[in-house]
Amino acid sequence: MTGVPASAAGGSGRRAPGGKLGAAAVNQASLWNIANILTMIRLVLVPAFVVLLFQDGGYDPAWRAWAWAAFAVAMITDIFDGHLARTYDLVTDFGKIADPIADKAIMAAGLICLSALGDLPWWVTGVILFRELGITLLRFWVIRHGVIPASRGGKMKTLAQGTAVGMYVLALTGPLATLRWWVMALAVALTVVTGLDYVRQAVVLRRRGLAAERALASAAAADPAGPSGPGAPAASAPAVPGGPATEAPGGPAAPAGPAVGPAASADPAAPAGPAASSAPEPPR
Repeated sequence: MTGVPASAAGGSGRRAPGGKLGAAAVNQASLWNIANILTMIRLVLVPAFVVLLFQDGGYDPAWRAWAWAAFAVAMITDIFDGHLARTYDLVTDFGKIADPIADKAIMAAGLICLSALGDLPWWVTGVILFRELGITLLRFWVIRHGVIPASRGGKMKTLAQGTAVGMYVLALTGPLATLRWWVMALAVALTVVTGLDYVRQAVVLRRRGLAAERALASAAAADPAGPSGPGAPAASAPAVPGGPATEAPGGPAAPAGPAVGPAASADPAAPAGPAASSAPEPPR
């Protein structure tokens, strides 16, 4: 027993045949699952990281070590929350929205704070943030045509960015200070390359989506078949010369008009004229 009412978990409380909860109640994950809790922790760590980094003017090695610890925990939770959500079917609408926000927030906070302290050039922060914002908008631009999957290059970019920012947060000197410069250079290069690749994928995906929509529209316009079936209107039969118009088969029988011409009177299948007997044929 979880102690959570069925309505709070997204279910109706009714049981399916066999004593099992319905599929809707089983598949609807609770808001307070481990994946969402990790995402919430990452969101809380963003302001904590900023406060720790700027303690004593932002240059105290001890406070910067604490800030690095907060940044590292945030980046680690980013690895685990998505994996747990997908593995144990804990995906929720909150997680879909909050997870990317938390990812961008912790990285943006680190870059902006480091640039404000003079440790990182502003153009580096600008390039990375412009790419992240641009790709997010690009995903929304093509979302009706499909989803751009995360690539291996994108994952390497995230790892390089997190490692580089973490090294800049620490008060490193000597060879490690030089190494962090090269790690950040690699992160910037991966940021630009993967960004261009995402643009290419988005353009291709949108072209394919528009081509599929045009093909469907052309097929619908070229289909000559009109409405048919029981709901389609019945066509009227042509009027018999010399008498009132008759209805199509299946409708009420119309009175027959007088016979026209000798050929019509000679045809036994033709409608009877005025001389014919008006007595109905007995049922058989």
